[in-house]
Amino acid sequence: MQALTPAGQNIVQDISQRYGLSFDSTVSMLISVNNGGGSMAQFSIPELGSGQWMRGGMTMVGDMSNYGLKNTVNNLCGELSNGLANNQMFQPAPNGGGNGRGGNNWWPGDLGSPSSTGAQNNIRYAVFPQAQRLVVERDGQITIFNTLNHHISGVSQQQGGSSSLTFTSQFGTISTLSLPLVSGPGLLPQQEASNNFAAPVPAAPSTPAPYSQPNAASTNSGAGSSDIVNLLEKLGQLRDAGILTPEEFGAKKAELLGRL
Repeated sequence: MQALTPAGQNIVQDISQRYGLSFDSTVSMLISVNNGGGSMAQFSIPELGSGQWMRGGMTMVGDMSNYGLKNTVNNLCGELSNGLANNQMFQPAPNGGGNGRGGNNWWPGDLGSPSSTGAQNNIRYAVFPQAQRLVVERDGQITIFNTLNHHISGVSQQQGGSSSLTFTSQFGTISTLSLPLVSGPGLLPQQEASNNFAAPVPAAPSTPAPYSQPNAASTNSGAGSSDIVNLLEKLGQLRDAGILTPEEFGAKKAELLGRL
């Protein structure tokens, strides 16, 4: 486990006390949020159970009817995400040493030790706050970006057929396309990536039906169906982002469809 900085320890201690959680549980959630680029998390913690969190979106816990737990997880992850965006929470990873890439490191050795590293699909990244650099390797090609005055807390892959990355900083969510390119080919969208997504199914034309005053029961049913459809869409986003496995997605989908 990557060690916390003194500032990170103080922040985690404060949050754990306010939420009535153990220090270790709070650190585990911090790592989950950091692994999700600061905007999402998949966790399994004894004090909180298992679940997923998405910033500004859906929060899922094992007991879906426990709204108090959902609220706790949502607020906890939000605070940890803010802490990651505005502070150096983790100590830099140990440097493998040597010239060039050295040891098992894939990034240029002259950048020093990264504060965080990660990988998603065919892309991996390393963040170097001291050098103000973000290094990304895609399909064996290395691109280096200037991070300017951003304090990067996490990186995630853009959805929707684009191979660019987004990252969380004290200024919010930013695309790597907005960063100055130092060296390398960059992260321009790959044309073939769009073939990974099925074309949208056109809606069937509907014939206007005679108007009738809806009763309360049908109105409530429509609202509930709409909520479930929205949840299914967000579950799909979590699956595409790699947060949910296909098996977990299928189980949650079946559970939600069973409510219709």
